[in-house]
Amino acid sequence: MVYKKISTAFLSVFLCFGAKAQVNGAQFAFEYLRLPNSPHVTALGGFNVANPSNDIALALQNPALMRPSLHNQLSLNYNSFYSGISNSNLAYGYYAPKLKTAFAIGMQYLSYGSFTQTDNIGNDIGNFKANDYSFSLAASKQYKERWRYGATLKMAQSRLAEVSATALLLDVGIAYEDTANFLTIGAVAKNMGKMVQQYTPGKNNNEPMPFDLQLGISKRFKHLPLRLFTTIHHLYEWDVRYNNPSDKTTTSVFGSADTTVSKSFSDNLFRHFLFGGEITLAKRLAITVAYNHMRRKEMAIEDKKGSVGYSFGASLYLNKFQVHFARSYYSIAGPYNEIGINVALNKFVGGGTIWKAEYPNWEK
Repeated sequence: MVYKKISTAFLSVFLCFGAKAQVNGAQFAFEYLRLPNSPHVTALGGFNVANPSNDIALALQNPALMRPSLHNQLSLNYNSFYSGISNSNLAYGYYAPKLKTAFAIGMQYLSYGSFTQTDNIGNDIGNFKANDYSFSLAASKQYKERWRYGATLKMAQSRLAEVSATALLLDVGIAYEDTANFLTIGAVAKNMGKMVQQYTPGKNNNEPMPFDLQLGISKRFKHLPLRLFTTIHHLYEWDVRYNNPSDKTTTSVFGSADTTVSKSFSDNLFRHFLFGGEITLAKRLAITVAYNHMRRKEMAIEDKKGSVGYSFGASLYLNKFQVHFARSYYSIAGPYNEIGINVALNKFVGGGTIWKAEYPNWEK
């Protein structure tokens, strides 16, 4: 019954957003909510909704991935993004056995630094700062043996000098885990909501939120420590090509200005997909490689693409903590390196029975 209700909700979302226009850059407010929230997610290509790894950060990609085994795990990372932008993320999980519910909280903070403020004729009148941040609260429950469902409530704010905006958003997700066949399937509708405080007071219409509908599948081999995964994004819309003038070609034999945009069915299809693999060595070290086709097509220079669209990572799983490293390529200007740590607090700090409790993970 619960599964039918969740399926109906996802279908409704799909139908409601199916008629939206082509996805272009800078169409949405709070775009920073699309950024990966940990080095592990970065290494997985930027988002992943069906990875059963014992990493609390993945629970904020799909709330249904939050489960008892992530009890009292804390994830922290602080990194320098491009152009001096600082990017900080936090995630923490807690399982309440009496409620049979797993909770997760998250924080995301981006500081864009300090800027010079001038008047309308260019006189320096001081400095101002810009930053974005969001807070998340997720909850997840088990349904029968193999299903979990969950939701994440988010409060997001964006501030530029004295101008700010606030939004309330909701993620809803489901996950299916078949431990016998090492198969995980996840689906999530992200960033459903609206502004409660607008950049311009009194404005009649709200800026659109960065909604997305994603489906992911991951499969690990029984006799090989390799997990393959794919994530399909923007399921609510077919044409996700950026309307780039450089894609236009002249159609007139006389070289007139008549042009058409070159389009490829396969190119547009694969822009919806993210592919990758994760291999585990000696049960402690995981190496990750992923490819984001949309990122490569939108960010690479046509005659010098380099490694744009690819991301790599390494994860070290120890008894009391994890270390995650990622290296992703957004442009030929250089890669973005990111590092973070996860700590099992119940193994470091004493406390009551519930605090120190340990629960088995999905994977066997």
